[in-house]
Amino acid sequence: MDPIAPADAKALDTALTEPSAAPVAAGDSGATGLRGRLGPLGLVLAGGISVQFGAAVAVWLMPRAGALGVVSLRLAVAAIVLLVVCRPRVRGLSRTDWGTVLVFGVAMAAMNGFFYQAADRIPLGAAVTLEVLGPLALSVIASRRLVNLLWAGLALCGVVLLSGGGFGGLNLAGVAFALAAGCMWAAYIIFSARTGARFPRADGLALAMAVGALLMLPLGIADAGSKLLVPSTLGLGAAVALLSSVLPYTLELLALRRLPASTFAVLMSLEPAIAATAGFLVLHQALSGVDALAIALVIVASMGAVRTQVTGK
Repeated sequence: MDPIAPADAKALDTALTEPSAAPVAAGDSGATGLRGRLGPLGLVLAGGISVQFGAAVAVWLMPRAGALGVVSLRLAVAAIVLLVVCRPRVRGLSRTDWGTVLVFGVAMAAMNGFFYQAADRIPLGAAVTLEVLGPLALSVIASRRLVNLLWAGLALCGVVLLSGGGFGGLNLAGVAFALAAGCMWAAYIIFSARTGARFPRADGLALAMAVGALLMLPLGIADAGSKLLVPSTLGLGAAVALLSSVLPYTLELLALRRLPASTFAVLMSLEPAIAATAGFLVLHQALSGVDALAIALVIVASMGAVRTQVTGK
């Protein structure tokens, strides 16, 4: 079964351009309250902030467990937590349901694996900047109105400014890994929306996380071996999983139930801006005038995209 076969083109187009309409289970009142308090924009922002703090913890962990070891720990712990909390039902799922979960899990594992390989070779800011081009490209492809293309273009200008105006001298393998991570990020957005539409609560996310963990664990074990079992490494891995996977992925899945995937893709351009702000506040990395301008462009583009989606103008 091919989950993105031509016969399914209409469903794919719906995932790109319309909010998902996943049913809310009776036990999902907590998620409903969270959505009501934060709104889709707040959910995306909270997820981005969580990811950046998780990345800070991952920096401490990578020298101990390696890039693939960190990814495998992150996905494995996150999968265990989500499976225990959600206890997803697997009986009665259709082949299309399983296909969606499988592709979502593969995209999730590949996105994380490629990104950490990139971060191991090029500066984190450059890696995030290159990676975010994937969601931006998705936004341009999915948009049907000129104003959405303009917002995406403005966000792209901000991302390029934040990169320092060019990528000359960067490790080419690192650049390739970052771009590959961006492609997988775009796939993640599409299949996160489709998973949210097919499964209640975060059941589909839990199953997809398990798929991703099963794919990455052999690579992580080969990369780090017994280092993964050191208590301090396991503890940091759990923190990375909660901050970088469980919380943000759940928040993003909830957001995609109320936002078109194309608008969500533009909002993902906030990631480099959040990273730069976290570096200033937590790591005392000074921002130049160009950096501040870049952040402003990205934020304006993201807010404009949300306003366009809400007002339809």
